[in-house]
Amino acid sequence: MADKALDDSLYPIAVLIDELKNEDVQLRLNSIKKLSTIALALGEERTRSELIPFLTETIYDEDEVLLALAEQLGNFTSLVGGPEFAMYLIPPLESLSTVEETVVRDKAVESLRTVAAEHSAADLESHVVPTLQRLVSGDWFTSRTSACGLVSVCYPRVSQPVKAELRGNFRKLCQDETPMVRRAAASKLGEFAKVVEIEYLKSDLIPNFVQLAQDEQDSVRLLAVEACVSIAQLLPQEDVDHLVMPTLRNCATDSSWRVRYMVAEKFVDLQKAVGPEITQKDLVAAFQFLLKDAEAEVRAVIATKVKDFCSNLDKANQVQTIMNSVLPFVKELVADSNPHVKSALASVIMGLSPMLGAYNTVEHLLPLFLVQLKDECSEVRLNIISNLDCVNNVIGIQQLSQSLLPAIVELAEDSKWRVRLAIIEYMPALAGQLGQEFFDQKLRGLCMGWLNDHVYAIREAATMNMKKLVEQFGAAWAEQALIPMILVMSRNKNYLHRMTCLFCINVLAEACGTEITTRVLLPTVLLLATDNVPNVRFNVAKTLQKISPFLETTVIEQQVKPTLDKLNGDSDVDVKHFASEAIAGIAAGKKQFFETSKSKL
Repeated sequence: MADKALDDSLYPIAVLIDELKNEDVQLRLNSIKKLSTIALALGEERTRSELIPFLTETIYDEDEVLLALAEQLGNFTSLVGGPEFAMYLIPPLESLSTVEETVVRDKAVESLRTVAAEHSAADLESHVVPTLQRLVSGDWFTSRTSACGLVSVCYPRVSQPVKAELRGNFRKLCQDETPMVRRAAASKLGEFAKVVEIEYLKSDLIPNFVQLAQDEQDSVRLLAVEACVSIAQLLPQEDVDHLVMPTLRNCATDSSWRVRYMVAEKFVDLQKAVGPEITQKDLVAAFQFLLKDAEAEVRAVIATKVKDFCSNLDKANQVQTIMNSVLPFVKELVADSNPHVKSALASVIMGLSPMLGAYNTVEHLLPLFLVQLKDECSEVRLNIISNLDCVNNVIGIQQLSQSLLPAIVELAEDSKWRVRLAIIEYMPALAGQLGQEFFDQKLRGLCMGWLNDHVYAIREAATMNMKKLVEQFGAAWAEQALIPMILVMSRNKNYLHRMTCLFCINVLAEACGTEITTRVLLPTVLLLATDNVPNVRFNVAKTLQKISPFLETTVIEQQVKPTLDKLNGDSDVDVKHFASEAIAGIAAGKKQFFETSKSKL
């Protein structure tokens, strides 16, 4: 299409008109996605004078097409002649920012912000600011919601009188009769605060913030909480205490759980913004209040903040504050009636150990860990086990080991396969913390049992687990304690067990090295080459190719190749195929090895 467009300058517009009138939405969508090609064919002047006006006049399509158009126009500045002609893109984007569909409006505003940033300061006042003012005074709420996203882009680069107008416009949007507009203003309040001069932040935006935080709609109030973080970061401590904290305290005790949820979600950000002094004076009490909230959703999200909140407390009073003001409430959450709350707490509670030290961990945290390790919810037990390294670094894991074992066994045999998968993936780290002796006595049997699980994903993860355990404890340990138990599977009557044995050998060869692979692993692979099940035989071929880099050349020539040649003549077509692939793969690997060696010389 582009080639023909270059030959006939009328072609792009004519084709575009035809395609945009077509009943097929996909065809119209495809034509919009080719706009940049059409613009290149037309050239900058005709794009400005013909294509952009045409697009502005024909915005009446399906939402999917309009969304694509809004996205395209955001990258069109270079196609209309550069930043000095960027104002030509304003009219179609202004129209798109007033449509009913939210995602189209949002994309149009995003593109308008991009295009506005490319304007010079003079063009910004001449073209973008009037557009913003038209949107602010629009009859439909859709245009006014879009206006909220443009104020902070224009404000830093315009003159003082225009800045005053923009502050007035934003105040008007914050007081709009339509909740959707006030919600949009609240969502952009923090962004606008970052570009407004400090004196106007106090005189103009703080009153807007207070008003939005007291709005009758909770969907507006919760967005004001986000703005609170940005505003608090910009003000001196005394102003934060006087201008922000009364509103924040009200939000933390708001009648709507959604607002309290937002405070809990943003709590650590708020803590960092207001500083340690105000945190100690005000936020500790608010944190306690949220930990006891009536709604489980609020308790769950604030529980995830326990570690971060405590780590950001003033170091001089950190331990005392945690022990006296946080831990009593945490203890109540350990026995919470909601499993999501307990699981959220279990994911972070271990992180308190390094802050409290060995004595307090043993005296106060250890009893909580032991309760959680016996919790009926598998996710609670799993989250505790997954974060043991924090405690291990403080008091060692031996004090927990006897209580850990029942929890690990239950998780290993959990009816949910994803729970079993999670504990498998954590097992190497757990084995390293508990030590080789404990692992051999208590956990090695579990790891072997996973190799026979009825879920393939578990067997696959258990196979990789074997490799990580060898890397943890060494090849000598593997030869003595692990490999004999794996090789026994090669004689099992169930062919799936024999295949699992091969899968283990695939990954163990690299971890164990050439000597053990040749002496211990290879004979079992060669023995299985005569298995009566074709699936086992072709997996032998794949295994021989996989382990060949860890075998001496003489071993490959004398033992591996004859076996593969025999499999290459097998009666089963799949066995022949994989044997042939293995022969070719080993040959290619050998050639690459010699070429690499030669280049080094």
